[in-house]
Amino acid sequence: MSCSSQKVSDYQSQAIDSREQITPWQYGQQDATSMTHLTDLINMTELTRFIDQAMKQNPSVQQTAIALQIAYAQSGVEKSEGLPQASVNSTSSKDEGSHTTYGSELSISWEVDLWQKISDNIKGAEMDIASSKADLQAAQDALAANIMRTWLQINLQQKLIKIEQQRLASLEHNETFIIERYRSGLGSLEDLDDARTSSASTRATLAEYQERYAQYQRTMWQLLGQDTAPSDASISADFPTVLQPLAALPNQDLSRRPDLQSAYYTIYAEQYRASAAYKALLPSINLSAQLTGDALFNSPAWTLLGQLTAPLFEGGKLRAQADIAELTAEKAYWSYKETLLTAVNEVNNALGQEQSLSRQQSHINDALESANRSFANYQTKYRQGLVDIIDLLSVQQQTFDLEAQLTQLIYDRLVNRIDLGLALGLGISK
Repeated sequence: MSCSSQKVSDYQSQAIDSREQITPWQYGQQDATSMTHLTDLINMTELTRFIDQAMKQNPSVQQTAIALQIAYAQSGVEKSEGLPQASVNSTSSKDEGSHTTYGSELSISWEVDLWQKISDNIKGAEMDIASSKADLQAAQDALAANIMRTWLQINLQQKLIKIEQQRLASLEHNETFIIERYRSGLGSLEDLDDARTSSASTRATLAEYQERYAQYQRTMWQLLGQDTAPSDASISADFPTVLQPLAALPNQDLSRRPDLQSAYYTIYAEQYRASAAYKALLPSINLSAQLTGDALFNSPAWTLLGQLTAPLFEGGKLRAQADIAELTAEKAYWSYKETLLTAVNEVNNALGQEQSLSRQQSHINDALESANRSFANYQTKYRQGLVDIIDLLSVQQQTFDLEAQLTQLIYDRLVNRIDLGLALGLGISK
């Protein structure tokens, strides 16, 4: 046993060491809140109801749940290998006098798990179950995050539509004002063409936003596992409050991530299977018993057999299978390592984005205030004939553009907080 166990490297310990060696997060935080669940980021009853419905009806999550059931069934198959196997064989024959003779045989066999090979395969199957549980949690967490992002995207599109409608109303008002000035001999038709060009462009943008809004609504219903809107569905244009989750110690945060848990359990499973593959090279003991007799119970006789077998000619095949199992375990370790590096990158990126988006939002706020003051001044000057329509439209466009840019930044920052929560291993309650 010791000979075979030495063949398998301790990859799960290496995985733990890799996670514990992660340095502290690169960015600090302000106004962050400690929380345990992803749904704590947004406290909205309607959104929570959507998430609960999706957990029951989303096809993708249901497929992952079935994969977990399959892992349970496979574990049952592995456990049955360690139990005695029984079979009954019945025969009948006729002699020349047309007499029918019946015979029966009951065979029982059992492989002694001398080297814990069967036990290793059972433990490997149990680790598969743990990995599948983590995969299901990861799928549920990702679905909840997608619903939250889509909710915010619907908010965003409604706000952008409102901005474009306000822009269009202002442009149409300018057209009316230009016509009045032209009739009074104070303007030109070129001014009217310029205003109508801006209006037509805004109508095109408005049509684009309206279609995006409809598309994101359809995406939401698809995430909920249906093709039409719920009868009581209502998503307003107002952004909800999204809290910033607190990033603590990397080892603590990353240990909550279900994708890392799944990858870790996969290492464990493959190491158990590698150990079992090496133990297949060792001799095995099989016990069997046969109960024979006329109709099984008429003068039955027991035959007991014990058999010690050792692989000879299959040694090359079994050795290759053991090497493959060892390499599969090593591959699982590197897959874990890749997932770990991705996780660290996701957290640092989200923390950096929170700071960057905060600064951008502050600067655009200042720019918008200045643009609004400038637009008011240009309106006054245009009515006084001191500036032309091109200058007025340019300042007006800049004002609405900054308003749309600010709205987009607010959305980006809220979504980034959801991404940060997911990167920190926050999930839905189990």
